[in-house]
Amino acid sequence: MDYRRFRMPAFNAVPRRDYLMALLSGILLALSFPSPGFSALAWIAFVPLLLACGRKDPRKAFRLGLVTGLSAYAGILYWINIVVTTYGKLPWSVSICLFSLLVAYLALYPAIVTLLVRRGEERGISLLISFPVLWVGLEYVRAFILTGFPWASLGYSQYKILPLIQVADVTGVYGLSFLIAFANAVFYRLIRGFVGKERAPYPLKSVALLFGLMAATVGYGFNRLHLPETGTPFTVALIQGNIDQNIKWDPAFQEATVSIYERLSRKACATGPVDLVVWPESAAPFYFQDEERYAARIKTLAKELSSCAVVGSPAYVKDGGEVKYLNSAFLLSPWGEVVGRSDKIHLVPFGEYVPMAKLLPFVNKLVAGIGDFSPGARIASLKTGKGEIGILVCFEGIFPELSRAYVRAGSRLLVNITNDAWFGRSSAPYQHLSMTVFRAVENRVPLVRAANTGITSIIDGKGHVRGMTPLFTEAVLNGEVRLGGEESVYTRYGDIFAWGCLVAGAVLMVLSFRRKKA
Repeated sequence: MDYRRFRMPAFNAVPRRDYLMALLSGILLALSFPSPGFSALAWIAFVPLLLACGRKDPRKAFRLGLVTGLSAYAGILYWINIVVTTYGKLPWSVSICLFSLLVAYLALYPAIVTLLVRRGEERGISLLISFPVLWVGLEYVRAFILTGFPWASLGYSQYKILPLIQVADVTGVYGLSFLIAFANAVFYRLIRGFVGKERAPYPLKSVALLFGLMAATVGYGFNRLHLPETGTPFTVALIQGNIDQNIKWDPAFQEATVSIYERLSRKACATGPVDLVVWPESAAPFYFQDEERYAARIKTLAKELSSCAVVGSPAYVKDGGEVKYLNSAFLLSPWGEVVGRSDKIHLVPFGEYVPMAKLLPFVNKLVAGIGDFSPGARIASLKTGKGEIGILVCFEGIFPELSRAYVRAGSRLLVNITNDAWFGRSSAPYQHLSMTVFRAVENRVPLVRAANTGITSIIDGKGHVRGMTPLFTEAVLNGEVRLGGEESVYTRYGDIFAWGCLVAGAVLMVLSFRRKKA
């Protein structure tokens, strides 16, 4: 019997050179995000992949796209192993398995894009149209499916290029993703005009269109950057306590924790009261709403400083016979009274609750010290007396729709409180920061973030990072922002651009199947 006929062709059907080119695309893509954050690489990152796909069968293009996705997301999200092993207390073998599952899931998106692009090309649909449209459409889907994980969307790689990112107040981050994907497609077609057995015609119209889009985007950006900020001045003091995650929830360290925040808050307000003092997520590691000793001290501190204060703390509500735990932030008035509370709405899977807990009894929640959290019931814009604020807890800052909802509810300042201690000294805190820059630009409101171990920062409504602290140090950051006033196109209409790409991508695929049938 000839057993050779039973061999699976799979990866052997594609030359090794093409896999290396797909791998190169993944590496370039990973390097374009912080850190190191070589943002220019994003504009050419997909060119090797597209060259490797060439005229190949869509199934082979899928495999090449999968290689690119695996290498890219493994490089971007390597820090998840730090989280799982250090704070989840799981062995490396389990961590690698969970990490591999996540990376494989995310790699499906570029793989599906390459498959659909090649299928469309076989039916006469230009890659110059299908690649950017499908990329953005699936990037938008990724932001919602399975609770959503819009980490490292393509546009975030450009967060430091302020003239480029101003267009986010119209298109959201997806407008930048579209422009980068379109540029990659044009550069690919240009290179094909010089190399290969079948030289493609030079895409002169596409080059002209890319040039026009870039000129319009940058021109719009410079115009926005030169417009003066007219909002009411608002002073903030952000407190970075640098509390070790391993002792954060230990009752024996509550006194030391509160003392650190008291000392740093007094230091921040030494020259006079500020409009708002901000402590990080869970800075008060106890139930602030009914803890007598330490909660009373914090209220007295707010009165002493004559400043409003945001204090991160767990909370609970009783719903019949059930107690629901919340990851919350309390707003204190300059008179030491609790005048509002904002509850985290979008929880971290496996961080704050365990999905399908009955099926995964061996998986522990990463956040110690409290039971599973429940999501908050509503968007709550809190009134400081000088302006309303919206509080984004932890990774809520990576979800554009949440920031938009707070601004539409009346917030003129976004406050992101977070605890990035479990990321260690990795790229994750920098990646986290890069995404919050877009939340400010999209809605034309300033955003301030207080992080337990850093990065604490002040971001104005144009995306300037006006100040930032180093990682793993005690620090205070004082500054002044201008409260947002105007309503941006994005705030009013949301992700209509991404929706348009999603619908257009679906139409392209329907057309490709109809053409095949004909």
